[in-house]
Amino acid sequence: MRTVRESVLDVLRARGMTTLFGNPGSTELPMLKEFPEDFRYVLGLQEAVVVGMADGFALASGSTALVNLHTGPGTGNAMGAILNARANRTPMVVTAGQQVRAMLTMEALLTNPQATHLPLPAVKWAYEPPRPVDVAPALARGVQIAETPARGPVFLSLPMDDFDAEVDEDTDRAAARTAARTVGHAASPGEEAVRNLADRLASARGAVLVVGNDVDASGAWDDVVALAERTGLPVWSAPTEGRVSFPKSHPQYRGVLPPGIAPLSGCLAGHDLVFVIGAPVFCYYPYLPGSYLPDGAELVQLTRDADEAARAPVGDALVADLSLTVRALLAHLPGLDPRGAEHAETPSATTGAAPVTDTDGLMSPLTAMTAIAKGAPENTLWVNESPSNLGQFHEATRISRPGSFLFTAGGGLGFGLAAAVGAQLGAPERPVVCVIGDGSTHYAVQALWTAATYKVPVTFVVLSNQRYAILQWFAQLEQAQGAPGLDIPGLDIVSVALGYGVRAHRMSGAAELTKFVRESTLQQEGPVLLDVPVSTELPSL
Repeated sequence: MRTVRESVLDVLRARGMTTLFGNPGSTELPMLKEFPEDFRYVLGLQEAVVVGMADGFALASGSTALVNLHTGPGTGNAMGAILNARANRTPMVVTAGQQVRAMLTMEALLTNPQATHLPLPAVKWAYEPPRPVDVAPALARGVQIAETPARGPVFLSLPMDDFDAEVDEDTDRAAARTAARTVGHAASPGEEAVRNLADRLASARGAVLVVGNDVDASGAWDDVVALAERTGLPVWSAPTEGRVSFPKSHPQYRGVLPPGIAPLSGCLAGHDLVFVIGAPVFCYYPYLPGSYLPDGAELVQLTRDADEAARAPVGDALVADLSLTVRALLAHLPGLDPRGAEHAETPSATTGAAPVTDTDGLMSPLTAMTAIAKGAPENTLWVNESPSNLGQFHEATRISRPGSFLFTAGGGLGFGLAAAVGAQLGAPERPVVCVIGDGSTHYAVQALWTAATYKVPVTFVVLSNQRYAILQWFAQLEQAQGAPGLDIPGLDIVSVALGYGVRAHRMSGAAELTKFVRESTLQQEGPVLLDVPVSTELPSL
């Protein structure tokens, strides 16, 4: 008879999930023993790094990631990264070992006493199979749940003695059938709903489009561009832009909306209809109260997430597939006059302070970003975790192709370094450039070891200003000046990288930075880290 382990491996093969990101403990070794040659194990030195790599892998490859953690302590270490994955809508199956069933009642060492409670509410589903023979079917079910919109991580607690248990032929065959199931998620909109939306767009005096992360994630990029060009409407990105969902070089593009209630409403002044596609309404922070919409304006939201539609504070919502809905909408708008043309000169949201001139050997953030963009190939996949300089980054890169930008939508640090390693593994045909702050680097610095050990050719560009600049901005905004812990002097990023086995260089000028980025992105020998001393510019709303 076959074992649970063999049945589980076949389920994973059937789903194409043969890359496993993990940090093993004693409770995981029974699952990993006799690891098959057609699987790839990617080791991370800390669990948050493991999940972050899996996050980037899934987002870059368009597949579901597989993670293996060490019972309760490992899951606890990974929780911040799992929350990021939830915000990123990342399809991910997180497994964690559990003590043997015979010792669960006495809560022996390494027992996770409430295993399904620990990862909540960061996961869509948490489960511990009641019997060893239920492990493979539960895993297959978990994959389906992770891949159902709104996508996200799921969690399975797996007792360590389950994997050597025997599985009878009928049960084994049933698990294989479950794994092979296909579930479609293309919810087509009703004809009346599409017609009503088309009528509202056609009758609006000045409509505007707001696009969000799910436009890129769902593959609706080209359809949304076609809608914008058919109608001539101005296009904004929703706040907290985890993915680029509209060409930033497009003449109808206006910028990223600020995340405060009042300033966001101000950016939409003059519009009487706001059509939001693939974004929540809206991700606000900090709290800057005011009217959600300008006077006289209405809002319609198109989303695949029913919960996202339910929690919106304003407007109507249509829950349906983005591409199918936009295509149906285009069929009703064959001759619509370009509305919103009078807003062609609408000012973009302020994304950064006035550029600072390079002084004392420090590049301004915009100078550094421009040099990086100049050296990077056209098909670069960008990962960013330099939140205080995000405006300058987008100004310099002008990303204008789908699937080319990753930034955590969750607001927590620790995503960028690990996600860049996973993204390169998930999209090995593309150069990956990670632009990250020196503070952000140390939330997941162990990812450098994985990059070096597996020779993952990521270009890490660390913007070093020896402070948490984004927190200094928040301190100003929240009138919390004098808060401690916002400066981080004494970091030697180059020495740290060298210690992990990564080639590292400190940059002394823009021309040198461009040269090193160009050379690094063209090689396949392993990671390169470039430390770039920069001046501090605080963003503004």
